[in-house]
Amino acid sequence: DKFEQFWAINRKLMEYPPEDSGFRYIPFRIYQATTERPFIQKLFRPITSGGQMHTLGDLLKDVCPSAIDHEDGEQKTQVMIHGIEPMLETPIQWLSEHMSYPDNFLHISIIPRPTD
Repeated sequence: DKFEQFWAINRKLMEYPPEDSGFRYIPFRIYQATTERPFIQKLFRPITSGGQMHTLGDLLKDVCPSAIDHEDGEQKTQVMIHGIEPMLETPIQWLSEHMSYPDNFLHISIIPRPTD
């Protein structure tokens, strides 16, 4: 019921100066159906030390490599955000800006791929 107050604070969290090229950290949670941990959450910078944009694939390789690395080359999981499966090459900064929930977290689900 206090939408204007929410956006007054949220705007400060979501805006960044152009010289920063992105947020300081990307707030995210990764949920996995096949593990005992309810979620994974840690600090992750959207930009590499060399100034390159990190991607969703980079985040998963760092935090949850089993979600995308498989010996036979076949991906056995789906990475879902808001019910869609984004490309692993998508910049994590873009995902955070456009697909975060109102709590400013990027909620990522890793689901076993159905076997037919």
